[in-house]
Amino acid sequence: MQEYPVKRGLTKDLAQRIVFELMNCFGSEPTEFGGAYRIRYGALQRLDVRVGAGGRSVIIDTASDLNVTDEVILDTNRRFRKYLDAVTGFSTKERVKRAKGGAEE
Repeated sequence: MQEYPVKRGLTKDLAQRIVFELMNCFGSEPTEFGGAYRIRYGALQRLDVRVGAGGRSVIIDTASDLNVTDEVILDTNRRFRKYLDAVTGFSTKERVKRAKGGAEE
């Protein structure tokens, strides 16, 4: 389980954006359960996404399917990074920088 902060200004419609971007990036309609949204795609047996405490982050939990081809893994990783970029408002480079900065404090 991983928590990702969301860029200021993008938190107002976060729940709606979580669903929209799951459909946009993965082409799959998520199912809702207990305030979280779940899809299955490619190398992901399960991708659960929910709004974090205070509505300023997203919490993502995944389970991987280890019996898929390298092409499927690469496609799934590319789509997952695109999804994180869209939902959090931070690029991969910015997320890494923020994660390193938070660990040093």
